Amino acid sequence: MLLNLEWLRTFKAIYEHGTLTGAAQALYVSQPGVSLHLNSLEAFTGYKLFDRSAKKMVPTERGKVLYNFVLEPMTKLESAEQLFHRSTIADRATISIGMCFETFQFTLEEHVSTLPFNAIIKFGEYKQMIHDLDKGLLDLIITPQRSDDSNLEYKAFARERIVLVCGSKTDTKGLLPLLKKNKLAEAQEWLKQQIWYSTAADMEHLRKFWQVNFRHHIDFKPNYIVPNISSIVRCLSGGEGFSVVPDFLCRAEIEAGGLKLAWEGNNVLENTLHFGTRKKTIYANEINLVKEIFMKKMV
Repeated sequence: MLLNLEWLRTFKAIYEHGTLTGAAQALYVSQPGVSLHLNSLEAFTGYKLFDRSAKKMVPTERGKVLYNFVLEPMTKLESAEQLFHRSTIADRATISIGMCFETFQFTLEEHVSTLPFNAIIKFGEYKQMIHDLDKGLLDLIITPQRSDDSNLEYKAFARERIVLVCGSKTDTKGLLPLLKKNKLAEAQEWLKQQIWYSTAADMEHLRKFWQVNFRHHIDFKPNYIVPNISSIVRCLSGGEGFSVVPDFLCRAEIEAGGLKLAWEGNNVLENTLHFGTRKKTIYANEINLVKEIFMKKMV
């Protein structure tokens, strides 16, 4: 005799609803059918799984052991059944998009609920995003980095400038004259004495900006490490301190007066942002819609 999974489904329903009637209603089957499944399962296991009473099906010790053993796999099977069951309604496409968290917040987050397809947003390092795009795990990535994979193509759509910003209450009187006179060594020492914010993920923007403009590796630690660049902008807005961030992520706060653009650098540091896709995709329409959102927001 082979184990029938329907017997386990019925057993689980009886256990959770406590009666044959409740299980039958939950499974949309007849009560005699539920009884038949339970009898067959008990015959298969060789054990009594419930003590029957007029009002309640009380699980035996063997029944409790069996339920705990099958609960997780049966729950997964039921989830798979719901997920992959063919529907009479046309299926919505699902695309996976990779980008940094801040870019998502700035561009796509407010539009997610309006998308006419399912979207899975993934955050991570650009190198891993490119790998996942090539392997088919992602359908679109927003990246300043490119690869030479013949399967992939990139389209530049915007530039981000990495700039030095500070909170609106920050006193920059000691900095601006030094920068104006190109006294970079003195400006560097002045800045190192200030309050600094950076992200938990990395300090790549700060390191590059410092190296390009001061010709030195950064040799101080930020005072505050926060989760992401959006957190930096919120913490600095209306306050004191410095950070190095992409200009598009703080443009609104600068215009509103919460932040000040302290310095763009003598050597401007810019990144070109690209749409990365596979050359062959069945989701061209969905991808183009996402691209349009980015173009309107960032260009």
